[in-house]
Amino acid sequence: MRWMLLLTALLAPAAAAALESAPVTSPRATVTLMSETDRVMPGSPYRVALRMRMAPGWHTYWQNPGDAGVAPEMVFSLPPGVTAGPIDWPAPARQPEEGLMTYGYAGEVLLPVTISGGPGPVRVEAHWLVCDKICVPEEGVFSIAPAAGPASSGPQSALFIAADARRPRTSPWTARIAPDGVLTLEGQGISATAVADAWFMPAAPDRIAAAAKQALVVSEDRLRLAMQPGSAFRPGSNLDGVLVLRDRGGQETALAISAVPGPAETSLPLWQVLAFALIGGLVLNLMPCVFPVLAMKAVSLSRLSGKAHGRARGLAAAYAGGVIATFLVVGGILVALRQAGDETGWGFQFQSPMFVGVMVAVLFAVGLNLSGVYALGQTVGAGQSLAGRDGYIGAFCAGLLAVLVATPCTAPFMGVAITAGLASSIAVTLAVFVALGVGLAAPYVMLACIPAVARALPRPGPWMEVFRQILAFPMYGAAVWLLWVLSLESGSPGVLAAGAALVLVGFALWAIGMLQRRTRRRGAIWWVGGGASALAVAGAVIAVGSLAHLPPAEMREAGAEAFTVARLDALRAEGKPVFVNITAAWCVTCLVNEKVALAPAHQAFADSGTTYLKGDWTRPVPEITAFLRANGHDGVPLYVYYPPGRGTPVVLPQLLTPAMVLAAIATPG
Repeated sequence: MRWMLLLTALLAPAAAAALESAPVTSPRATVTLMSETDRVMPGSPYRVALRMRMAPGWHTYWQNPGDAGVAPEMVFSLPPGVTAGPIDWPAPARQPEEGLMTYGYAGEVLLPVTISGGPGPVRVEAHWLVCDKICVPEEGVFSIAPAAGPASSGPQSALFIAADARRPRTSPWTARIAPDGVLTLEGQGISATAVADAWFMPAAPDRIAAAAKQALVVSEDRLRLAMQPGSAFRPGSNLDGVLVLRDRGGQETALAISAVPGPAETSLPLWQVLAFALIGGLVLNLMPCVFPVLAMKAVSLSRLSGKAHGRARGLAAAYAGGVIATFLVVGGILVALRQAGDETGWGFQFQSPMFVGVMVAVLFAVGLNLSGVYALGQTVGAGQSLAGRDGYIGAFCAGLLAVLVATPCTAPFMGVAITAGLASSIAVTLAVFVALGVGLAAPYVMLACIPAVARALPRPGPWMEVFRQILAFPMYGAAVWLLWVLSLESGSPGVLAAGAALVLVGFALWAIGMLQRRTRRRGAIWWVGGGASALAVAGAVIAVGSLAHLPPAEMREAGAEAFTVARLDALRAEGKPVFVNITAAWCVTCLVNEKVALAPAHQAFADSGTTYLKGDWTRPVPEITAFLRANGHDGVPLYVYYPPGRGTPVVLPQLLTPAMVLAAIATPG
């Protein structure tokens, strides 16, 4: 009996020692490997952990170290049939370091790992980094060997219980991440009383700008945390990480978050969004793409000559109604597409070659009407006056065309307003588009409602017919421009199809005009002419419809590389400066900027080592659409300069000058 007691006393220290390895010690940290239990049943899982005790002032890092650092690594050597799971990371703390933000641990921390397959020797080769004023890499090899038998808790089990308490718990609330980096949580229990502060730490590097401020807004059952997206942020993808909530008493709760993609949000008040939309609509009158619109407005204004004040106001109201109604239709289509999951933006219709082909035909038809080839619902000739051929329907259609032709342009303030509107409720979105319409129509309405304007116009006479015919040529010019857009969207086959449609439309409208000039409205000629016109229109429809099946062409520019997010990330990882231009062939603002501001900057790009990336959004490209939304835009153009190193990206205005581009390139990293 004495021998058995002596043997037990001799073996007890050995059994206890097997639960924690010999330490690897430095002046900065003491590290061991320990087991949660002293014995393990065959086939049962158990846990081991790397136990790290840092000296005062020193710290190590989480799985995502943040702006700097390296996460600890553990490489296991185990018996056959025994496997090790991933590290079960405790919630980290934020660690500001010289203007950077890192995530990690100070004091003591356990990094648990689950072992499956039963007992046996466990050997771990570990590497870790400890930092204070300097960073020192350390490493060690550790071994433990839990015995076989019924599981029982060893003296270290209390440390595992403490480690479990530090693990982030699963969030009970719905989490969404917007393309602009706004994290939203919704659910019962969220309130300004319960949440005084919050911060998010992503599970993977560079998903957010770690050192950037995270703006918190808490309301009843809703939390909104605005973060700055990082270089590896991917709009449309889940964002995983840890959200830490601090209450008013200083108590912190760590939640494991997997945020699903959600719509963008805006922190702008509604009145400001609507004001931006109104100003954007006003400025749109001055954009280069609205020259044909100005021609239509001139025709509309000429109708007021010699009219009663009430008639002038009626025509102005009809024009404004056409503008606002068309904006509402465009906004409604955008909302419907967004609800269906299609990430479209402003000017989306010009990404369709078939829509561009239709617009070519419509503008050409309007030009023929202004040239007097045919009339809408009236006869041509026989002393007919311009005033007799035009009315409220014509004014309404002028407003409709004004919006359709103007959509390739993006005026200042428009981008912010449209992005904010599309991120809000349907009612707010439509209100934004109404405000855009009011802004676009306002100058004409104001002129029409001033009696002095009508009195100052020349009296009706033959000059009006000449003036009307002169104004047909801007329509032909706009049709030619859209043909060029088609050449970039669909190449020469697209131009051929649209050209064929124009010939057929021209023939059909000429035939209609000839019939309108006949005093006798029935007979064989009428039926033959009408049938020929119908066949020509059908042929034009077929020709335009064929545009939908043509492959896209590609925009090229000397000195520019094709934009992809992967290429941008690679250049950023190398620390190189990058200038990104997201454009489209149908965007007149884009083309003017490229000619006036970007072409003179090519030499500056080369001299500064800046890579020029050009993204072509002429046809829909989901990757470019996501990039636009990640930068707070729902349309083109978008210009972003990435300084060398990890400098904060600079988003340039939508109307560029050479000085703006050169100033951006001079931005330090």
